[in-house]
Amino acid sequence: MYEKEIKKYAALNSLAQPGGIVIFGGSTDTDIPLCELKQAFDLSEPLYNRSVRNLTVSSAAELFDACVADLAPDSVLLHIGEADLNAFAESPSTFDRDYRQLIAHIRACVRGCKIAMISLRNPDGSAVVTEMNQHLKVIAESERCEYNDISIRRVWNPKETCDVISFVHSMGAFGAFRHRRSFYDLTKILFCYESSCAV
Repeated sequence: MYEKEIKKYAALNSLAQPGGIVIFGGSTDTDIPLCELKQAFDLSEPLYNRSVRNLTVSSAAELFDACVADLAPDSVLLHIGEADLNAFAESPSTFDRDYRQLIAHIRACVRGCKIAMISLRNPDGSAVVTEMNQHLKVIAESERCEYNDISIRRVWNPKETCDVISFVHSMGAFGAFRHRRSFYDLTKILFCYESSCAV
């Protein structure tokens, strides 16, 4: 089912620099304009998008091995659950178990890898998405992962963020810490670049 994506990412991984930050998400994440965002927000850290359409939490470990593990990422931004909504509604406990197993699998494959879990967007106020996001938050807390909530619309001005980053960069303040942006900042930039879903 995922042969095309696996082949493509294997070829890209052979060219990529190990380490860095990997976006590992589902359908909506495959189209993140990574090059444009890196340029606009002066993101110097290695960033890779290894998202797969219709990615489910139950298939994620196998796809992590095939598409991400070779990169030996420093950090992984997990944005999984979109394709699991029906299964979650039927059995939240199974979803929780599979998600915890995925986190354990990532940590076993890549020692010291930091994991941030990203909530699902919920523009329509879906009760199932709200409940899933609550479960994701609890899983993140119990598994010592960072949790970033993009389900609630908040004011975020991308232009202002670009201006601030440009000013700080011109003052030389990034220096050696330039690549150590917080997961929250990266979440805003990578998952909320469209003003319609900005947080």
